Amino acid sequence: MSAQPDSAATRQDHGFFGQPKSLANLFGVEMWERFSFYGMQGILLIYLYFSVADGGLGMSQPVAAGIVGSYGGAVYLSTILGAWLADRMFGSEKVLFVSAIVIVFGHVALALLPGFIGVGVGLILVAVGSGGLKANATSIVGTLYAADDPRRDAGFSLFYLGINLGAFLGPLLTGLMQSTLGFHWGFGLAAVGMTIGLIQYSFARKRLPASASEVRDPLAPAARLRYIIIAAVAVVLIVVLVLVGVITAENLATVVIGVTIVSAIAYFFVILSNRHITAIERKRVYAFIPLFIASAAFWSLYQQQFTVVTIYADERLDRDILGWTMPITWVQSINPIFIIILSGVFAAIWTKWGAKQPPTVIKFAAGAALVGVAFLLFLPFAGGGANSTPLIALVGILLVFTIAELLLSPVGLSVSTKLAPQLFTTQMVALFFLSVALGSAVSGELAKWYDAVPETTYFGTLGAIAIGIGVILALFTRPVLRLMSGVR
Repeated sequence: MSAQPDSAATRQDHGFFGQPKSLANLFGVEMWERFSFYGMQGILLIYLYFSVADGGLGMSQPVAAGIVGSYGGAVYLSTILGAWLADRMFGSEKVLFVSAIVIVFGHVALALLPGFIGVGVGLILVAVGSGGLKANATSIVGTLYAADDPRRDAGFSLFYLGINLGAFLGPLLTGLMQSTLGFHWGFGLAAVGMTIGLIQYSFARKRLPASASEVRDPLAPAARLRYIIIAAVAVVLIVVLVLVGVITAENLATVVIGVTIVSAIAYFFVILSNRHITAIERKRVYAFIPLFIASAAFWSLYQQQFTVVTIYADERLDRDILGWTMPITWVQSINPIFIIILSGVFAAIWTKWGAKQPPTVIKFAAGAALVGVAFLLFLPFAGGGANSTPLIALVGILLVFTIAELLLSPVGLSVSTKLAPQLFTTQMVALFFLSVALGSAVSGELAKWYDAVPETTYFGTLGAIAIGIGVILALFTRPVLRLMSGVR
């Protein structure tokens, strides 16, 4: 069965803002998953480092930031598992459905279980479930379009709008719940949101294309037991390493970075060495490598909205609005507001330009450079005291974050499906998310440096490096496009 639906049929389906009707279902489940994900993550860092008297766990800021970064990395790292299960055993649709159930249990654990037990159990379940859902939801969106359908990038931009509707509402409502009733009420609201998403998806899942349930590279029955044993040994090994103190909260970010790098190298090797992919498919995978590196650099700065920028909002930002103090977590809803406003604009621009739009390489280069510019914009306010940074200044900085994100993230989701060999469609999406995993884990490690050096050094150095990476990628546009073999 083809990994893409019939070209004529999909082009006649314009039931959701000119896009296929099933995009509405995927839009909805991803919106509620992001509501719960960002709603929980919005209060997670301050829950870890707030004092016990204030309802938190009393950890140090650097360790707490490292845990949040590691958790973000683990979410995207687990997309490997979700993608592999989809391509080799169950198909994307089934993995997405089960993953949504696992996420619900994770949020319930955070809401009901006390202290570090709730954090440990909850974060593991949410990380595994979110990884399985994200890779497969994106892959299923790809099945809604023929390979040459010009609506494809616009469709992914609309899908990205759903992500950011959830990302906007999540921190806003869980932050309000946390500031009025307490942290566990905020975690509970995240659980309610994900439950709504699961119910909504359940009603419409059977209307998805048949290719959404396709197992593209079925695993031989005799091999399943071998992989189950390998998985069990891996889990036992991780538990033992935690118990004997090899893996600790302090070095967790470093461990996730190392595992992610090894996983990415191994994944590229597995795909490139597969004898069933064509020469053109192999060249396209090579083209994805520089995009992977630029993406990881981008996310290492972007994901600091949940670490450094949160701490900055707590300690530097003037959050007073006419005598009312805005909750810290509301800062994390600023970026999604801009995404909601601008994603439709970007979708319209890409649609209007059609084949004349900039190639993916240039979009990636611009995204990496712009997030560096955003970090440089912190410099006029760096080193100030409490309430020294006006709210409007941070709003402007996060606007630059947003433009950078729209140039790279939805485009990255789209290009990962376009460059993917037919046998590795979902797993190529997982490779893109591996770049997010690497960047997220690095963001947690960098947050420790934020506490140790002057803010001008921190923001200036990282901003300059990101701009440099963007410029270098732009200079290699032509050779990368040649490797992409017709994909732009």
